[in-house]
Amino acid sequence: MRGSQGELFQKFPLENKIMYKIGFDNDKYIRMQSDRIRERIDSFGGKLYLEFGGKLFDDYHASRVLPGFMPDSKVKMLCEMKEQAEIIIAIGAYAIEKSKRRGDLGITYDSEVLRLIDAFREIGLYVGSVVITRHVKSPQTDAFEQRLTSLGVRVYHHYAIPNYPADIPLIVSDDGYGKNDYIETSRPLVVVTAPGPGSGKMATCLSQLYHEHKRGVRCGYAKFETFPIWNLPLKHPVNVAYEAATADLDDVNMIDPYHLEAYGQKTVNYNRDIEIFPVLDAIFKEIYGSSPYKSPTDMGVNMAGFAITDDDAVSEASKREILRRSYVAACERASGDGDADIDEIISKLALLRNTVGVTAENRPAIAAANAKADATGRPAFAIELPDGTVVTGKTSPLLGASSAALLNALKHLAHIDDDVDLIPPYIIEPIQHLKVTHMGNHNPRLHTDELLITLAICAVTDKNAAATIECLNDLYGCEAHSSVILSHVDENVFKKLGVNLTSEPKYETKKLYHK
Repeated sequence: MRGSQGELFQKFPLENKIMYKIGFDNDKYIRMQSDRIRERIDSFGGKLYLEFGGKLFDDYHASRVLPGFMPDSKVKMLCEMKEQAEIIIAIGAYAIEKSKRRGDLGITYDSEVLRLIDAFREIGLYVGSVVITRHVKSPQTDAFEQRLTSLGVRVYHHYAIPNYPADIPLIVSDDGYGKNDYIETSRPLVVVTAPGPGSGKMATCLSQLYHEHKRGVRCGYAKFETFPIWNLPLKHPVNVAYEAATADLDDVNMIDPYHLEAYGQKTVNYNRDIEIFPVLDAIFKEIYGSSPYKSPTDMGVNMAGFAITDDDAVSEASKREILRRSYVAACERASGDGDADIDEIISKLALLRNTVGVTAENRPAIAAANAKADATGRPAFAIELPDGTVVTGKTSPLLGASSAALLNALKHLAHIDDDVDLIPPYIIEPIQHLKVTHMGNHNPRLHTDELLITLAICAVTDKNAAATIECLNDLYGCEAHSSVILSHVDENVFKKLGVNLTSEPKYETKKLYHK
């Protein structure tokens, strides 16, 4: 049955295998970041509100653009101080109403809040409350609040302030932050995190500073940051990749004008922190008579730049991430799942690609998948493996293209010859019969989840199949591309495997309904 489960994998020689080099020292980063946070806590001497920029759990963006960064680095660091810490989770009302989704996990922000609470509790971190920022009453926000309350989670409301952040006298008054609920906290280190960007974490911290002062409590504020990296150039690919990740938020990296004026040093920050800095400065001056920070860069705690060990490696990884974001946005437009301003987002991503010279050649899997599709006239798929080999898969009567490529990739990783059929046709055919005859499916080919389940069953009696299952973890961080938009089932499998997936922004058929 040679070729029935895909075809012989093809080796596309890569001159540049830098994607697979480690470019970041994770241990050094944790050590330096932890030390700097402790210094910041000591400098305020009482209570610290620590805003966590980016994702506290599962920071896959950081792990993609900084090869060697572990997605759980931040939470491991926090666990060292868990007896002192409590957590506030901020979520914007608009995100609840719009069912905004976290792109890397595919779940809505409100569901992500519940996932975060469970995850924090499982590792012994105390979640004190949830705050709904820019709160407005709606059926969605009311239902979410009722659900949290029924689960024993305290919920607070913060409100939009007119002309924010320009009208500082209004913001720093009883008619501004004063209208927000005061969030009851009990521990010296209060970590403010969120399911995604734009959730109002900094405003939550600043509001709490205002309320704490009214109650006679001395406290401080700092921001745990990862991106942009302040001591890298403004147009460094790592910082440009951050702009690509937040293209839907209109975030823009900028030279910090306050830091330049205060120290004569060029550092990189982003527009929202620069815009809000006068508010933070005014609050500190009102509370203490002076501000401990002269710039947005000062208020951040970000040692990531000092842990980069291979600039070429992180630059190449960042270029691939920018390209990946562009394909994701194009597919969202094709599927109708994109934001209302998806065309503007795609245009911005195109500009960012040009800024650092990103082309499809930065991801060899793209050319390989499209070449195979052109040659066969059917959907095709390609995976770039850690050793630089690009494995392709074509559509066959037994397997879809992504399933064929996945099987061929596992064979290559396990050093199994392509002639070996890991899943005999007599096992696949009854599954196809079940799908079509009894389950009402029109497509008899095995999806990737069905393939893996079948492969796991075969592994009970076949050592080769067992060897391929053991290689699944080796796919983490690999680049893959499909010549057509995949089903949600296949997309989710590759997400779970940690594969960086892109697709051409088109469907296999011209049907109107593809779900």
